Amino acid sequence: MPLREIISRRQAVLAPGAANALFARIIEDVGFECVYVTGAGIANMALGAPDIGLTTLDDIAGTVSRIADAVSLPLIVDADTGFGNAVNAWRTMKVLERAGASAIQLEDQDFPKRCGHFAGKGVIPLPEMLPKIKAAADARTRDTLIVARTDALAVEGLDAALERAEAFAEAGADLTFVEAPRDAAQMRRIAALPVPQVVNIVHGGKTPPLAQAELAQMGFGVVLYANAALQAAVRASVEVLRSLKAGGSLDAVSDRLASFEERQATVAKDKWDALEQRFSAE
Repeated sequence: MPLREIISRRQAVLAPGAANALFARIIEDVGFECVYVTGAGIANMALGAPDIGLTTLDDIAGTVSRIADAVSLPLIVDADTGFGNAVNAWRTMKVLERAGASAIQLEDQDFPKRCGHFAGKGVIPLPEMLPKIKAAADARTRDTLIVARTDALAVEGLDAALERAEAFAEAGADLTFVEAPRDAAQMRRIAALPVPQVVNIVHGGKTPPLAQAELAQMGFGVVLYANAALQAAVRASVEVLRSLKAGGSLDAVSDRLASFEERQATVAKDKWDALEQRFSAE
């Protein structure tokens, strides 16, 4: 189903984050309708670094391309600040659309950008952000959606953030995303904005982890769980490897591991086996 149609329902579609093609395959296999390609996750997993603006457009585009090859779900791609000014945002749309994005997310933080649930954020003036949205809209060659995110709530308050979101929509954003609301009252005001809204649920973050049904009732279009898979993998990896180090074997944690067969199923080995058989010499 096209991403625009999914989001237009405003039923709080769940968009788990993937930092690589393996996580994206799991998301598709479990039955979700779309994937969020997480910039924070790519920074964490590919660089072993925090989400503080260290990734490049090439880092993101390469990951998007690999994920697009692995799954058929629409991809919402975190493009950070567009990697520069409006001209950079124009190129960012071109590159990520070509890589397989169904939507790109641009945000109004100044550089270096930070995770939306970190302290110390700043935002650029509105006259600098609006041309980025317009440039991205100009660059697209198909129905690639623009998600325009503002981090102004933490800096200037909710009213200013809502005003920015409305201006983003007028400039051509298909969805807006007021990051890090602190309570349900703020979330209801955000969800009432005219275009579909994104909310980001971060385990341990600033936004209340309301259930999907409640977020759908408010009218949100998309609910990001950007790094749930990553956080689960980190916890499981630490526990399994500590046990291996302490005991010298995996006996104590064997129930925590995917079987060999499950692992091969996750990477669709049967498909590759069929290809090999198909093209083998007779």
